[in-house]
Amino acid sequence: MNIKRKGQTIIEIVLAMGLTSILLPALLTGLVASRTGQPNARQRTTAVALVTESFEAVRVVRARGWTTFAVNGTYHPVPSSGTWTLVPGTQVIGDFVRSLTIADVRRNSSGEIVTTGGNLDPSTKLITHTVSWSVPMPASVSFSAYLTRYLENDAYIQTTEAEFLTGARIGTTITNTAGGEVALSSGGTGQWCDPNLSITALDLPNQGVANALTAIEGRAFAGTGENASGISFADVFIANTNPPSASITGTFDGFKTNDIFGESNGYGEYAYLATDTNDKEIEIIALSASPYTEAGYFDAAGQADANSVYVTGNVGYMTQNNIFRTFDLSSRSGSRPQLGALTLAGTGTKVIVVGNYAFVSVSGSSGTEMQILDVTNPASLAVVGQANVDGTDGRDVYINLSATRAYLATSASSSQREMFILDISTKTGDRPVLGSYEASGMSPKGITVVPGNKAVLVGTGGQEYQVINITDESAPAECGGLNIDTGVNGVASVIEADGDAYSYIITGDAGTELKIIEGGPGGKYSTSGSYESATFDLGYQLAFNRFFANYIRPDQSDINFQVAVADAGSDGCNDAGFVFVGPDGTSGTFFTSPAAIPFSDDGIGYENPGRCFRYKVFFSTTDQNATPVFYDVSVNYSP
Repeated sequence: MNIKRKGQTIIEIVLAMGLTSILLPALLTGLVASRTGQPNARQRTTAVALVTESFEAVRVVRARGWTTFAVNGTYHPVPSSGTWTLVPGTQVIGDFVRSLTIADVRRNSSGEIVTTGGNLDPSTKLITHTVSWSVPMPASVSFSAYLTRYLENDAYIQTTEAEFLTGARIGTTITNTAGGEVALSSGGTGQWCDPNLSITALDLPNQGVANALTAIEGRAFAGTGENASGISFADVFIANTNPPSASITGTFDGFKTNDIFGESNGYGEYAYLATDTNDKEIEIIALSASPYTEAGYFDAAGQADANSVYVTGNVGYMTQNNIFRTFDLSSRSGSRPQLGALTLAGTGTKVIVVGNYAFVSVSGSSGTEMQILDVTNPASLAVVGQANVDGTDGRDVYINLSATRAYLATSASSSQREMFILDISTKTGDRPVLGSYEASGMSPKGITVVPGNKAVLVGTGGQEYQVINITDESAPAECGGLNIDTGVNGVASVIEADGDAYSYIITGDAGTELKIIEGGPGGKYSTSGSYESATFDLGYQLAFNRFFANYIRPDQSDINFQVAVADAGSDGCNDAGFVFVGPDGTSGTFFTSPAAIPFSDDGIGYENPGRCFRYKVFFSTTDQNATPVFYDVSVNYSP
């Protein structure tokens, strides 16, 4: 029993010693902590205040200029003359050691900050502030932040005609339609938006109502109808002089003419008249004969008059009331046989054929103002598309060369607009309206599209000759016009080989029916061109941060941009080496939307930051009447 009690006592002593070895250090540590905790907390509070002061000092230094601030290294802030400066090295303040480090920042291709790889961002620095102390025990406080060149941001802007004139142009021109803009150009001296009737007009023979007109380079074909006092057809020679002059070289009579189509190509020289003669609704005139004689004709079934005629290759196309017909022109002589026929939604007022499709303006239909027909097989016709523009009657239609846009003129309406831009890039189904225009009291009779993103709408009442800026397809707007009180019954446009452009109109003026209006800024556009700005130089290094351009890009055209930033040479920016790049810093990419300007500071080629800046605009088009238009540029920079 006593032996057991002695054993227990030994075990208890061992346990007590073990517990003491575990608890005593903790008790001693707690005692020390309780004695040093409060002083250390006071040290930490002071250290945080020193870090905060350091951070604010750096902000003050950065605000005085980025280039003097953003040098990598270890510094400490020192007050000087009521402000702060950064002095290299660390700083001892009593028990504390204070320093800050300035280091580079790198970003990946998405602009995200990365610790390895990526590209140097010369407009961002990583600042790390540190305060350490050793009494009553070693500790430190550290704070990191990114600083950028956001202070003193400014913008280099070009938007006026005078500003653009300081740059260099290849195949482009500077206009002032909307306060200053750059577009493709070639030839021509007139201004579409400032039309005039200074060119001598021509009197057509007799007193008939001139209501049909078409034109090719050097020639205009006019016809009269509605009464028996005019001639059926007048061939008008247009001399390529400055200004041009018009003279009648031949006539043909015996019909009332509702529409004319002329050709001068490998098939010969012919004019096609859409008439009101029941056995010769389409009259074919041989223009190579002297005097002009009938070569052939097409007798359409029924008694209705022919409204419109168009010819391409060896097929003729015509509308006769609400019937669309095709006829054989493998020969232009004699009676031509019909190939096919199709019933339209209403009266076909105008037909134009491009490729395998015919586009017909339609009147008298409550829900269709234009129809699209597949004429791949002229003997088997089919309606594949249509447009309901909520207008009243389709009067005339113009199709661009690529058959991606239709410009439809409708009769006057007090509640609807009279000109519509239609997307026909797809030919089937209901074609959407991209934009519309109010003719303000004019009842349209004809429409054409001319170089420079302009449409010409003519008719009777209101302002009879209206020029419409269609650069912004969603918002066509008048930019010029003429009052011709006798009314304008038809319009055609011609682009000459030397680049001159004209519109021809036939009016109700009995003494001078045919009038010529010179267009501009040019005739047929170059397929490509460029504009390079003058050098922007403030005399010191800048970081160029962001690029923004305002422009319009019509269908079948393109526009894009590049920038160049360079270090100054021995003669400042005069001998700087400009290398143009896109948003990824290479010459193979282009800006097409607002984007960051790439940075590069390797001392080779393109450099940003740099002292010297230029931008370049590249224009192109596949449509002789369409050009992209560049309105203004804004480039954000910071010192």
